[in-house]
Amino acid sequence: MRYSPERKEAVLKKMMPPHNRSIAQLAIEEGISEATLYNWRKEARIKGILMPDGDTGPEGWNARDKFAAVMESASLNEQDTAQYCRRKGIYPHQLEQWRNACEDANDWDRQANIKLKSEQKTSRKRIKDLEKELRRKEKALAETAALLVLQKKVQAIWGDPEDE
Repeated sequence: MRYSPERKEAVLKKMMPPHNRSIAQLAIEEGISEATLYNWRKEARIKGILMPDGDTGPEGWNARDKFAAVMESASLNEQDTAQYCRRKGIYPHQLEQWRNACEDANDWDRQANIKLKSEQKTSRKRIKDLEKELRRKEKALAETAALLVLQKKVQAIWGDPEDE
């Protein structure tokens, strides 16, 4: 069945904030199959329209939608950002968290290198400490073995003190 562009647009608006209706709910209300609604949402996302999952709320937005929201609001001042957030059904602090996550995403390799170097340094220190303790224990073992050998030699030379 073909739907008019106006009807399609009206249904898509119901999926978007602040309505955030789930596809299952819209399918029942509008009498349109869920598969059709999923396809419409997919097409809108491909066109670059912010189409979050209506049934999950802002916490369940996928990375693409969060990035789109960050990009759409990047040039806005504080007042316009607040208005944008109200229109999209999100909080400014969520938008700020998403912005920080986007900024950190491009720095992951540096962060990974810092973490790796830190782990390597810790491992080298642990190895050094273990080797030091091993040398100490080897010396103690060698000393104990030498004492046992000397004790046997003393017994061989002077005899067993228990025999007397």
